Amino acid sequence: MDGFLGHLQNEQVETAVKKEPGLHMYSFKDVEMILDAGDEDTKEVILGTPTDKSEKLHLDVYDSAHKTNGSIYSSGRISKLVTPFGKRSNKFVVKFNIDNLPTTETVNGIHNHENLEDDIIQRIRPHKSCSLVVHRSGPEPGCWFMYDRIEDRFNALENRIRKHAAALVASRLYEEPMDPSVASQRSIFAIGMICCDGEGHLNDKSILLQSSVEHSGGQHVRLELNKLSHFSVFPGQVVGIKGHNPSGHCLIASELVDSVPLSVAADMNLPRAKKQALDEEIQATNLSCAPTEITMVIAAGPFTTTDNLLFEPLTELLAYATKKCPQLLILLGPFIDSEHPQIKKGTVDLSFDEIFQMEVLRRVQDYLEYMGPDARVVTIPSVRDANHDFVFPQPAFDLDSLNNIHQITSLKNPGIFEADEVKIGCCTVDILKHLSGEEMSRHSMDGTPSDRLSRLASHILSQRSFYPLYPPAEGVPLDLSLAPEALHISSVPDLLILPSDIKYFVKVLSLGGTSEGEEQMKKCVCINPGRLAKGEGGGTFVELKYQGSSDKINASIVGI
Repeated sequence: MDGFLGHLQNEQVETAVKKEPGLHMYSFKDVEMILDAGDEDTKEVILGTPTDKSEKLHLDVYDSAHKTNGSIYSSGRISKLVTPFGKRSNKFVVKFNIDNLPTTETVNGIHNHENLEDDIIQRIRPHKSCSLVVHRSGPEPGCWFMYDRIEDRFNALENRIRKHAAALVASRLYEEPMDPSVASQRSIFAIGMICCDGEGHLNDKSILLQSSVEHSGGQHVRLELNKLSHFSVFPGQVVGIKGHNPSGHCLIASELVDSVPLSVAADMNLPRAKKQALDEEIQATNLSCAPTEITMVIAAGPFTTTDNLLFEPLTELLAYATKKCPQLLILLGPFIDSEHPQIKKGTVDLSFDEIFQMEVLRRVQDYLEYMGPDARVVTIPSVRDANHDFVFPQPAFDLDSLNNIHQITSLKNPGIFEADEVKIGCCTVDILKHLSGEEMSRHSMDGTPSDRLSRLASHILSQRSFYPLYPPAEGVPLDLSLAPEALHISSVPDLLILPSDIKYFVKVLSLGGTSEGEEQMKKCVCINPGRLAKGEGGGTFVELKYQGSSDKINASIVGI
């Protein structure tokens, strides 16, 4: 009897495929797709359908508006398959919120959805399109990579040390650096890179300071930090050290400088005349223009659960975005995750590029067609994308063949762009997790609370690098010969997006300031949206409204 039923199900599947040639189905042995060609009853459980009635109606309207051939999502057929993701109970729950604006869109931690008529009115109401300006720095699609030499790596690290030294000297707060490996009874100032003496993690006995070729011939010396009340160091970090070296074998630090004054960093990137003209223009603009306001939804992959390649989380994210109408939707890889069990095993019938085109880009195109010409989408690849170059820095996706190419902007990894003059930096390599595993720190004993996540994120900005860790973590294909300036952060962005496996957060970082109080503080909103999919369940994403400064934001971390 079981054999007869199985044969009957196979005949039904073949009949459904013949009736809809554009419908494709994955041949996963652990998933049974029961399709009834003559049954259009939508009372069965729909993939990822929210429990809220008004939201269900909204998703039905969205799905019915796109009956194109291709995937389970865009084929027009409603699947009756119920997955663990589809059976979850808590949907679109706000897990964390920062609200500095007069109004809020949340009630008791759950987004308050209006009725269907309000949804339609909100969708058709015109909203301002944001202008995007991409900072073109990094490798181009089709470039050759992983041909870097030891000389290339050495020059890249040497340039970091020299630029850091020039900036600290230009601040006039520190004297000209000296060779830290030379014995001296008097206090000196030295600049170099933190290194580890041997393999393993940093400890009190294994910290080395490697200075530049210019000041010490590239020699390194052991660094002792016992006299410091607090510090945070990691391999690859460029620091300034005040101290003395009585024996010539160990530099005893009395002060550690781990950041460059902001105004000095800005001045070094522009000629003086151009910098003065730019300052005057910015000041005039700030006096005459209203603060920039922009809304966005930010999500990082994986975009499908580990038990299938149905991309249900991505489908629900796009449906959520159609309701909220953000000016900008930022999607960060991985999209076709090389760590996905079925991608690893190779149990898919399509190529990785075909899955990316049919399951990801087609959904994004449907979203843009539904939202109209003012909607904008930004994509950033990941080194975990199975369909893209395995190198860091990483070229952007080649999306020239898409119909909505003017609405989709593909960035390099890492990438910097401006949306309505709001500067946004993105990097999909998990630098926060990597720094967390390599950092050595000591907390102040005066009772001052220490925020580790903020400290890790601040290292990115204080070092002016999207990936200051060296040697890189295992699995990071760092190529320092490929666009050496691609990792450099010339100025502090307004928003810094760093997806990570560590816990999601939205934090306002304060940088700058000196002991003399001469330096103006600069604030940056750092965002870790978490992962949209976690295992067989849903993860998190971020909904953000930014009004000109970090003091005027409404940021919500939403569990999908």
